[in-house]
Parts: sequence; C-alpha cells; structure tokens
Amino acid sequence: MKRRPLKLFPSGVLKSRSMEKSVRRVLPRSLLGRSLLIVLIPLLVTQAISLELFYGNFLKVVSRRLSDSVTADIVLSLNALEHLQKRSDKDWFVAQARDHLQLVETWHPGARLRRFGFNHITGPMDDDLAHALDSAIDYPFFVNWKSDPHTVKIAIQLPDGVLDVDAPRKRLDMGQIWLFVGWALSSSILLFVVASLFMRNQVRAIRRLARAAEQFGLGRDIGPIKPEGAQEVRKAAVAFNRMQDRIYRFVSQRTGVLAGVSHDLRTPLTRLRLSLAMMPRNGTIKGEELRQDVDDMIGDVVEMEHMIGSYLAFARGEGAETPEQVEMVPFIEDVVTAARRAGARVESVTVQPGLCVHMRPDAMKRALTNLLDNARRHGGAIAITAYAMQEGICVLVDDDGPGIRPERRESVFRAFESGRGGGTGLGLTISRDIVRAHGGDMELDVSPAGGLRVKLILP
Repeated sequence: MKRRPLKLFPSGVLKSRSMEKSVRRVLPRSLLGRSLLIVLIPLLVTQAISLELFYGNFLKVVSRRLSDSVTADIVLSLNALEHLQKRSDKDWFVAQARDHLQLVETWHPGARLRRFGFNHITGPMDDDLAHALDSAIDYPFFVNWKSDPHTVKIAIQLPDGVLDVDAPRKRLDMGQIWLFVGWALSSSILLFVVASLFMRNQVRAIRRLARAAEQFGLGRDIGPIKPEGAQEVRKAAVAFNRMQDRIYRFVSQRTGVLAGVSHDLRTPLTRLRLSLAMMPRNGTIKGEELRQDVDDMIGDVVEMEHMIGSYLAFARGEGAETPEQVEMVPFIEDVVTAARRAGARVESVTVQPGLCVHMRPDAMKRALTNLLDNARRHGGAIAITAYAMQEGICVLVDDDGPGIRPERRESVFRAFESGRGGGTGLGLTISRDIVRAHGGDMELDVSPAGGLRVKLILP
C-alpha cells in the first residue's frame, strides 16, 4: 500500500496564512463595517500625523522659546538684585519688573527652599522651563504649576534667602493645543458620522438588491426594484430588473409552448390514427390506395418532425453559441441565398458596406431565416436593407403581403399567435428572443410596399 507524500509548506507560508486568518477574525464581516473601517483608519492616521507634527515641532519650538524668554527675564532680575545694594534700589527694580516684565518678585531674606524641581502638568511647558532654568542659573529652584491656575510660581534659593517669582501662565502656556486637539477629535467624529450615514444609505441599496435577488431565486414575484444609491448600484439594480423581465418572459413563453405542443401534435397524430384505423385488416388492397395512405402518413410525420424541430429550437434558445465579429454583407447574402433556394422571392438586398456586428451567427441566421420564411408564406416580393444608425445596426425586412393590423403587432410575438398561415406560430417569437438575447429589439411596422416591415435593431 503506497503512502501519499506529505505536503510540506515553508514556515513563512504557514505564518502568512495564520496571520491572514487572524486578520479575518478581527475584521468586520459586513460591507458597512468594512467600509467604515476603511474610512476610519486613514482618518485616525492622518489626524495622528497632524497632531504629532503640531505637538512635536511647532508646539515644542514655541514652548521652548517662551521658556527661554521668561528665564532670560529671571536671570536679568537675579543679576540686577545681586548688583544693587540699597534697599530702595531693589524695591525700584522689583516695581519695574512687575510693570514691564510682568514678573512679581518677592524677596525672603534668610529663608530656605524646601522643595526642588517642579510638579508636572500636561504639555512640554514644564520640562522646557525647568531645562531653561537649570541651564541659566546655578541655584536650586522649585516651579509650582498647580497652586494658581493663572500664575506659575518660581522659588529660587539664593545664598542669603529665597526669591519668589510669579510669572503669568499665559507667557508659558500653549492653550492652542487643546483647541487643536478638540478640533481634530470633533472633525474626526463629524466626518465619521457623515461617512456612516452615507455608507449606510449605499449599503441599504445593496441589501435591498440582495434581498430582491434572494426572493426572485425562491420564485416569488417581487416586481421591479427601485434603483437607488451610487451609480454602480443603480446600474446593478437596472440590470437586475432587465434580467428579471427577460427571465419572466422566457418562462412564460416556454410555458405557452409546452401548453401548445400537445394541441399542435394532436392533429397529425389523429390523422395517422384514422389512416391506420381505416386500413383493411383482411384481404388485399389496391396499390394506388395503399400508396396514397402511406404518402399521407409520411406527410404527417414530416409535419410532426418540422414542429418538433421548431419546438426544440425554441426551447434551446440558441444560447450556447459563442459570439463573434461578423461582417453583415456576406452574412446577409448567405441568408438570402438559402431563402431563395427555399422559394422566397427576394428582389432587393441593400447592405451598407463595412457593417460588423458582434453576434452569434447561427442564431441570428435562424432569426432572419424565420422572418424571410414568414414573408414568403404571407407576402410576395421581399426587400432587405441594412444600415448603421445611432443605436447600432438596423436591418429591415419588407414584403408586399397583407401585413399585420396595429392592434395585433404585439400579440403576434407570443407563441402560436402567428401560426395561422400554415406555420408553427413560433417564427416571430424565436426571432425576437434571439435579437433580444443580443441586446437588441424587434419592431413591426407598415412596409412601403404595403405589406409588413420587420425592423431589427442590433447593438
């Protein structure tokens, strides 16, 4: 017993597959969820990049410059107080610093500083100010950010006392960061809500289309659906309505054919049964009488074969043939040649040179052959014209027969409605089905010769 070789996969392939499965478990399964995720992730990434650029560059640079400015004023104050000896001169400088530098300075002779460093707050301001003070002065200090929401209190330990400096918080604080963060968050939420509403409307149209397709697949007549949503979804809805209409028409026509088959085949079968019943059981019969009965039965069998061939062709719909590019001039000439051999009197053939149609040639040849056969049986002289128009290629088949009244021009396309002239009543039905399967249409009108004009429009 042979053993099957084991399939070994590289470790990288196994890891990628397991990672793919993990990602699938995390990702939402619905189209709405995935669409919102596609919107949300780039939105968050762009906002994070913007915040980092603002916080990491602009905010830090400005905060560093503000801290350097306040530190320079404090260093100036320290140097001035160290050089001024008189009490009145120091008081004068303290007043000048309060009025022009916006620094409130208080001298505590003989005091000792109990706390060192600073207490942290959100933002780069505390670190920048502490770093600037540490670089500019050689004395211990403590920065208090939390005791007063409008003032930053700085205590500096000098050799003979403590200098308290109250600096306005607005000279150091960057209040714009909260405005920027608020704007980033609010704009992200607003954009996400708008995208959610928009995507929900789009997904609703897709869900409605999927629900209609499911109901139609279960055989329930839901009628045409209203095209809504984006352009692609509207096109899908229009295509679904057209498909639904074609399928309903196809089913109704095939149902009518099946209902009429028994009626059409019953007549030749009845004649065969009567012919067989009237033949003598005993004795001899004359050869001429037997030959006549046999010829009648052969004619009935030929008629039944013709009917069955028409029914099978109608049931197949000629849909298995592969479409190809066909030149109309030789194509119509072949159809006309075959029709003339069958007894049709085609007197005029006018085809615009250079016409080409992407079609199934055998199916379209059958459609034109049916039209020429109808014109041969109901009319006399036949004229064929083919030319290019805005909608595509137009083919006209005119005869000088009795024509069809306007009130019957739509009903004759139904199965067995046009069979009063000796045919099966499927010629026009099959022809229009073939033309519509190519994306075209067929119309009936009055011929210039007084008979019937059949107009084929092919894309």
